[in-house]
Amino acid sequence: MSAPESAPNPPLTVPAAELREVGHLVVDLLVDHWRELETITPVRVGNPDELRERLAGPAPETGSAPSAVIEHLVAEVLPFVQHGDHPRFFARIPGPSNPLGAVADYLAAGLNVFVGSWTGGSGPAALELTVIDWLREIFGFPEGSEGAFVSGGSVATLNALAAARAQLLDGDHAGAVVYFSDQTHSAVTRGLRTLGFGEEQARRLPTGSDLRLEPEVLRAAVAEDRRAGRRPFCVVANAGTTNTGAIDPLGEIAALCRDEGLWLHVDAAYGGPAMISERGRALLAGLEQADSVAVDPHKWLFQPYECGVVLVRRPGALARAFALHPEYLADVSGNDGEINFFDRGVQLTRGSRALKLWLTIKSFGLAEVRAAIDRGLDLGEEAEALLRDAGWRIVTPARLAIVSFRREDGSDAAGLDARHLGVVTEMLSGGVAAISSTVLHGEVVLRMCTINPRTTTEDLRRTVAELDRAWAAAGAAA
Repeated sequence: MSAPESAPNPPLTVPAAELREVGHLVVDLLVDHWRELETITPVRVGNPDELRERLAGPAPETGSAPSAVIEHLVAEVLPFVQHGDHPRFFARIPGPSNPLGAVADYLAAGLNVFVGSWTGGSGPAALELTVIDWLREIFGFPEGSEGAFVSGGSVATLNALAAARAQLLDGDHAGAVVYFSDQTHSAVTRGLRTLGFGEEQARRLPTGSDLRLEPEVLRAAVAEDRRAGRRPFCVVANAGTTNTGAIDPLGEIAALCRDEGLWLHVDAAYGGPAMISERGRALLAGLEQADSVAVDPHKWLFQPYECGVVLVRRPGALARAFALHPEYLADVSGNDGEINFFDRGVQLTRGSRALKLWLTIKSFGLAEVRAAIDRGLDLGEEAEALLRDAGWRIVTPARLAIVSFRREDGSDAAGLDARHLGVVTEMLSGGVAAISSTVLHGEVVLRMCTINPRTTTEDLRRTVAELDRAWAAAGAAA
């Protein structure tokens, strides 16, 4: 008798030995990345035409060995990224993630974890509720406050604004007005547009010399709109602006909102985690009085992208905005005590973003996270001192680990602004460190954000020295 033929592998499967080999290859690549991170370029930008030419072509009809494909990916695609976890990446708001967060994402993706419904992922859903409760305590919200993990601060803000509209306006926002400062992140304007608010319903108020929203300016705008027959209903305050780390007077604004019956949303996307630190909690006093908060753990809680959270003080406010129960979800609608996260946001299909923050906090503990946040605050002050000593004018001192600065050379305003923008380009091409620019009080300034706890004093010194080189080069090129 002839031996029976072995059954062919089902489609889209990988033999166990080969999968183990590929997994080890990826782990080795990640370990090497973390070990060698400070030796690579913080940002490398590819040429659009060259990248498209290198990667273009029809989808292959037959496959290749996964290890060879991964090596191609590592060689041709992944070098062209910003490394927000690099110790000399100070541009915008860095994303200084940690390796255990990456391990958690590896697990969640590998097991294809689903956290849309309790039925589909009761274990990860219970874990998400636990992490939300940790954050609730950190932010000083009362027991019973709710929340959900989302992709980032933009969606967290969108969901919070939707909850505010449902809670206070019963979904009808005709004539309603939202107030925020000229330093507020564009995510607020984008969220309002997405929800159907007109431009005239978004009141962008001027800030004072300290770039904070002034309560009296806010109070006057609310009174003006009430006299005109409009419907003030929401204020967005900042707990650390992207431009300068400015913190609006949260306690005063919260009191005003209570007096006026307004919903207070706080954008704490990057700055909020400073609440873990005693110093940060003092700076952010009043945040605990908000009706909702947006926070990005992929910033100052050291998680890989994407990881955002929306917290809402009033139980049921998110569900009032988002919950729908079509017939095809009847089997997973949930019993008492079962939370379906598809009732708290726009996503029905959603993976586990909480797992990585849970693993990080459980493994390191809050004390080590607190030390990392305090380290960022110290680094900001250290960067400010080094910049001042090197002859840079400090435009805004270190606040929540952001410092902005500028230099004069006798040029006219336009020429000087152009030279500062040239410094950013020179820094990018130099490959030593990454900074970014913004505009404050009508002039271009440079800025550094120092929230990466792996940054050293030597990293700061190298960056300031590179700034001097870039300043000279930008002047020569002008």
